[in-house]
Amino acid sequence: MTEALIHTTAENSGDTAAASTMQPADSSAVKVPAEAPVSGSVDVEAAVHAIADRSRLAARRMAAANRAWKDRALLAVGAALQENSGAILAANSKDVAAGKANGTSAAMLDRLTLTDARIAGLVAALENLANLPDPVGNVVRGQTLPNGLRLRQVNVPMGVVAAIYEARPNVTVDIAGLALKSGNAVILRGGSAAQATNEVLVRVLREALESVGLPADAVQTVDQYGRDGANILMRARGRVDVLIPRGGRDLIQTVVTNSAVPVIETGEGNVHIFIDESASEDMAVEILLNAKTQRPSVCNTVETLLVHSGSTVLPAVATALSKAGVRLHADERIRAALPAAIESEPATDEDWATEYMDLDLAVAMVDSLDEAVQHIRTWTTGHTEAILTNNLANAERFIAEVDSAAVIVNASTRFTDGGELGLGAEVGISTQKLHARGPMGLTELTTTKWIVQGEGQVRG
Repeated sequence: MTEALIHTTAENSGDTAAASTMQPADSSAVKVPAEAPVSGSVDVEAAVHAIADRSRLAARRMAAANRAWKDRALLAVGAALQENSGAILAANSKDVAAGKANGTSAAMLDRLTLTDARIAGLVAALENLANLPDPVGNVVRGQTLPNGLRLRQVNVPMGVVAAIYEARPNVTVDIAGLALKSGNAVILRGGSAAQATNEVLVRVLREALESVGLPADAVQTVDQYGRDGANILMRARGRVDVLIPRGGRDLIQTVVTNSAVPVIETGEGNVHIFIDESASEDMAVEILLNAKTQRPSVCNTVETLLVHSGSTVLPAVATALSKAGVRLHADERIRAALPAAIESEPATDEDWATEYMDLDLAVAMVDSLDEAVQHIRTWTTGHTEAILTNNLANAERFIAEVDSAAVIVNASTRFTDGGELGLGAEVGISTQKLHARGPMGLTELTTTKWIVQGEGQVRG
């Protein structure tokens, strides 16, 4: 069982009653109240079921909230994050210090860390969400049948969305914001690595909702119940409508394997870039540096580079990556073609399969587009693949033959991101093919229902 499902946090969910008024309350400063620790004698199954039941009640109210009300809530959350940034950063420093003491990798520490700039980014994302159209009520299609029945298929909220993730306190805000805008209630399991940070964030979110007259129980957590709470959440079919895991392979597969609740699988990112023989050196260097080094700990970072044997850009690309601290794991042909000053180590099948999430890069030489596509098909996780080329035919073939959630031509793989693609934020990158694929934004947190209106018609 992965770490995120094993450890506990000290947060109490707080049985804050949903606000009954239909008028927004005062949206003044959000304070962070103290809460009592959870008793060891708690019936965890009953407690998690109670959380889920309160979420269902909150989800009904969220589904009825209009866009203006939900947007006020998003802006109130943003204001609360800014006002409570000191408390959030103080809590985060405890998590980071604990991570360092436990030998957490630099890449994972980067994912865990919040800064003033990252909090400002979360606030900006919430403001962006508030400016986006409300997906609820959007008409997907409609028609009037020959018998006079009027049909509409419309987007409606999922209901209760649960999310299990690890070491990413920013995800707490992203998922909550998306769930609120799309009219859902959310139950969070954020893992022990971000224990202190998530405790403060969830309190701030709940208080901000109450401040505008929406139910605090639209955002709840089971962190305080640790592994047992996560396992019960995964089995709460009928109480939870959909479960979204976000994190490393171990966490995702644990949830997919053990959950009785329908799961939208967000996959690990074994991301590829193929440089064909026509790609320019300047573009290749700039894109590879961005895709590998801008933030190596995230899932849209490139992990494998494929270089056409006819390309001349390898020395410049390898030199730039090496200067940036990237460690190359290369096949024999690449190692023979590298400048003498560039160090590398032999690549194995394990390297082709690895999502490093660090400053490591597997590199292979291929003799054709077909060989590049075959390598990707063999090792991909279906997240993101890119081609760098000045050959339109190669670009079109790559788009047609590579089957991943995102296929990119002549741009960094770092653009596979909900915010970058105009979705406001994302719950995760879905690598499955049912319901949603790619960055999951507002629309992906809705389902549809059919509305059939008649005037007494009966079926013959």
